[in-house]
Amino acid sequence: MPISPARIAAFDIVLRVEREDSYASELLHSSRYADLSTADHGLATELVMGVLRWRSFLDEKIAVRSSQKLTRLDPEVLTALRLAAYQLLFLDRVPERAAVHESVELVKRARKRSAAPFTNAVLRKFAAVERDHDSRLAIGNAQGSAELAASSAHPLWLVERWIQEFGFEPAKQICTYDQQIPETVISVSDATIADELRKHKIQLSPGRLLASAYCVGGGDLTTTRLFRDGRVLIQDEASQLVSLLVGQAASILDCCAAPGGKTRVLADRNPNARVVAIELHPHRARMLRGLVSAANVQVIAADARSFPLATRFDRVLADVPCSGTGTLARNPEIKWRLKLEDLADLQARQLAILQSAMQRVSPGGRLVYSTCSLEKEENSIVVEKAVLADHSFRRIDCRVELESLRSRNEVRWEDIDSLTDGPYLRTIPGVHPCDGFFAAILEKI
Repeated sequence: MPISPARIAAFDIVLRVEREDSYASELLHSSRYADLSTADHGLATELVMGVLRWRSFLDEKIAVRSSQKLTRLDPEVLTALRLAAYQLLFLDRVPERAAVHESVELVKRARKRSAAPFTNAVLRKFAAVERDHDSRLAIGNAQGSAELAASSAHPLWLVERWIQEFGFEPAKQICTYDQQIPETVISVSDATIADELRKHKIQLSPGRLLASAYCVGGGDLTTTRLFRDGRVLIQDEASQLVSLLVGQAASILDCCAAPGGKTRVLADRNPNARVVAIELHPHRARMLRGLVSAANVQVIAADARSFPLATRFDRVLADVPCSGTGTLARNPEIKWRLKLEDLADLQARQLAILQSAMQRVSPGGRLVYSTCSLEKEENSIVVEKAVLADHSFRRIDCRVELESLRSRNEVRWEDIDSLTDGPYLRTIPGVHPCDGFFAAILEKI
């Protein structure tokens, strides 16, 4: 019996994520897997994301059935075991025989034939396990940081930080949110587009935070012409909200623009403005140009820490590279590769970008600094260091801007206070129906 294309794709992608620090979502949507059928692509996505979300939990279950320490196993063997264990523990619709047999065949395909009997023996010990693992119940019943980390498959050090920063119950909500498949949310600039999508059997419901957002409940959005032509973008609501905080102006600078979702929102809301989008990597700058075709947008491949332009702008967005701990539901591999010591290096880079961006703000203009991180080292601490070093800027209370957006019916969320932490915007996964984002508004005095 040949190995299914879905399992081959999942095996190869998980291995690349482990070996090359690649991102699973980018690999799944790469041209290499474009020929997979809809069903195979769906199963491959389920397997890849499931294994990455539950890696430590799976390893714990494999370890008690293995005669060898997992650290001594070849990556190919461990990956095959994880794929099978995920199917056996979480997927009722997958026949046990298929999960076991194809994982053994994957080991052989990876030229680890001598490990095939071992793989088979380990997986056969899963046969008596009932597939009734209720992850929400297990996380919900967790008592203490260690139990929460183990039941939700999160590194203990991250869970402990979140408990200290947000409290135990919010930390539990974050972990629960991270372990679920996030909703597909789109950004729609024209309400008639939603009507067109519905005609193509795309099931939509209103966004929970924003009037411009819709949640996709069914149908294949990627097959529609509106999506292929770039008139509809998949973008988390918190990410869209950051763009709305930038506001409207005659000139706008987007400092770290790729992949381009925020640039697109800025251009749509400011059709008569000059919008300059800076992106460090040339290939990502080309992708951005393909996504944002508006005539008023200029894309430049350059380092945001050393701008090639002396121009000043009325509005500047610095959505800086970060750890991404607010996006673990979409990028679960991050939690296995991030280390505490990485935060200091990220902070230094973020501060350099912010201070460079501050030099590009016109008097009376504003800058929005944002991340998709939950860590204070990348958020409030960066902003406070920058303002302390440059007294020509003052912080604007994000609550005022959020109330203004709500008064114009652009923000749907009623509890504005829950979206703020002091003067800053802060969304928390699980507490809010979106990724975790931070934003600060600075005004040039």
